[in-house]
Amino acid sequence: MKRPLTLDITRLLLRRRHATPTGIDRLELAYARALLGAQDRPVAFEAWVPGIGACGYSRAALAALLPRIEARWAAGEPSGIALSGLRPRVRREGEVRLLVSHHHLAELDRRHRPDAKTCVYVHDAIPADFPEYARPGGAEKHERRLRNAARFADGILVNSHATAASLARFLEARRPPLLVAPLGVEPRFAGAAPEVQDRPYFLCLGTIEPRKNHLLLLQVWRALAGGGDAPRLILVGRRGWENENVVDMLERSPAIRALVVEAGRVGDARLAGLVAGARAVLMPSFAEGFGLPVAEALAAGVPVIASDLPALRETGGDVPDYLDPLDGPGWMQAIRDYAAPGSARRAAQLDRLGHWSPPGWDAHFDAVLPFLDGL
Repeated sequence: MKRPLTLDITRLLLRRRHATPTGIDRLELAYARALLGAQDRPVAFEAWVPGIGACGYSRAALAALLPRIEARWAAGEPSGIALSGLRPRVRREGEVRLLVSHHHLAELDRRHRPDAKTCVYVHDAIPADFPEYARPGGAEKHERRLRNAARFADGILVNSHATAASLARFLEARRPPLLVAPLGVEPRFAGAAPEVQDRPYFLCLGTIEPRKNHLLLLQVWRALAGGGDAPRLILVGRRGWENENVVDMLERSPAIRALVVEAGRVGDARLAGLVAGARAVLMPSFAEGFGLPVAEALAAGVPVIASDLPALRETGGDVPDYLDPLDGPGWMQAIRDYAAPGSARRAAQLDRLGHWSPPGWDAHFDAVLPFLDGL
């Protein structure tokens, strides 16, 4: 039996004002698109409004809103889109409520509805496992999210087996059904025209924060700066937290400023071109739950050099070159090799890439929808 589904779009409505999406935003957008297109089951949408609680959201209003959000994100422009479409919440017998962001998992205890099944998507356990990388108070908040998921959820979706393993310690007393459902890759990455720069460049995607290990890359580029043919490094992502050393190098080192471009937030259209033109996408993180930049780069036919982490190996398989995130000399040598014209090491990865297939949204929902119906 195909169950009625209600998708919580609170985060998506809030993020409509932002110029660029996160991976979690992309997932919630994909769920909204997929459920809007579902013709064979009852589907509804809801959002949590402060001071009011759960409200319904018009299907027609959402269908009109999504293309406008996507257009803004593609251009990298903050949105002035007015919000309309809220209406009274209608409860349906046998429905499954979907929360696919972490937006109010920490408050799920007071928003839980015993009259409906609840399925949540857990993207990682990183703040709980590595509190040293979180904002102040972030570890405690994320632990509440994970314990709420374990206590109240009737089903749990995760993006990787690595995330499932990290979540296991929170599921000791109660084990709801769990499904590994990797994120899909948007089609724009497969056919984008490469951005042309005046010298070869490497690309690093992600918020500038300690977990992403930008400091290693800046040390490598500081050492490369003495050569006249050194490649460029382009950083895509906003400045985050606890990153004083990185900011000092970006702002005060002449050698870094000559070779490293801090692009900040970049719209999806330009992002696809930047990925397509890179010698490689670099991901030297200390911890990841999935590694969407790995999948996006490989989908574009672009090599990846990444930290040797279970989640990244799960995403990239045997295609990327994997290195310890503390192995500075190894990263420097790999970057030198990949920057060289006719690089044999880069060519070898491109050959491996021919056997890799990107995760797709169709496969994602082919697995998720039967899982929801079985709750």
